[in-house]
Amino acid sequence: MRRRDFLGFLGAAAASALPAHAQSLPVIGYICPESPEPFASRVNAFREGLAEMGFVDGRNVTIEYRWAEGRYDRLPALAAELVNRKVDVIVAPGGAPTALAAKSATATIPIVFEMGGDPVALEVVDSLSRPGGNLTGVSSLSVEVSRKRLEFMHELLPTASVFAVVVNPTSPTAKSQLGSLRAAADALGLQIPVLNASSEPEFDPVFEAVPRLRAGGLVFTSDPYFAFRSQKLAALAARHAVPAITQSRDFVMAGGLMSYGGDFTQTHRQAGVYAGRVLKGEKTNDLPVQLVTKVELFINLRTAAALGITVPPTLLGNADAMIE
Repeated sequence: MRRRDFLGFLGAAAASALPAHAQSLPVIGYICPESPEPFASRVNAFREGLAEMGFVDGRNVTIEYRWAEGRYDRLPALAAELVNRKVDVIVAPGGAPTALAAKSATATIPIVFEMGGDPVALEVVDSLSRPGGNLTGVSSLSVEVSRKRLEFMHELLPTASVFAVVVNPTSPTAKSQLGSLRAAADALGLQIPVLNASSEPEFDPVFEAVPRLRAGGLVFTSDPYFAFRSQKLAALAARHAVPAITQSRDFVMAGGLMSYGGDFTQTHRQAGVYAGRVLKGEKTNDLPVQLVTKVELFINLRTAAALGITVPPTLLGNADAMIE
């Protein structure tokens, strides 16, 4: 190697070794529990919010992504990578596991989370108005509406006395959601046997259990693991001819029957806005946790017809969108 080339190589190596704060552009570390493809619409919404604050990736900010590929046990190590990279802010979308992993990794780097659970109850922040520490973010509180999914299924299928509830036992919100669902079931006079699923191989047995339980259908609790596997769940629902409701509109768009949950485009866009405000110098403790309270009901009328279900007018009147 010629001396000039060698010196050039050393210069490039030294530049690549510089910590993030010494680079010319601020760096956002974006840690995600899933893979890029199912998260694409959320990333786009985040970048739109960031652009509202004047930041565009590659122009005046750099975004470094870390993808857990559905293996949530990898989140702590990925968060530690971003801390070692000395990024300027960490964005932790996709639910409580991501936020908690980021929180455990650093008490100094600002963190902006996005989730559906209650960040106070989950001990992510001290309060909504004064988050405390180095975290703030956005919540849709979509886990609070799991009981409403049961109510919608009961309205759709009033003669059914049993609906199976699918829960991810590893979720930090599983216990509270089940408590809410049991209270709703008692009020409605329903039985709700619980089926656990925390990995894709457990999905088939969930749908196969419906006839054995004599259940009218499946009610999925709010969980990012379920939300990002909407296409697979919709395909299984169609194969087994099972009425089901989840939190994500993606499920209905893929052919599932119904969904009821928060508007994820708004929560991710707001997370981008907050990341931009932090980059501009605002402190996380001065940014109250934002609540995106819009909740959407989607119904696939084609799927309802294929299942031989007539959707009542009252339910149609509550729907935000219908697939015909």
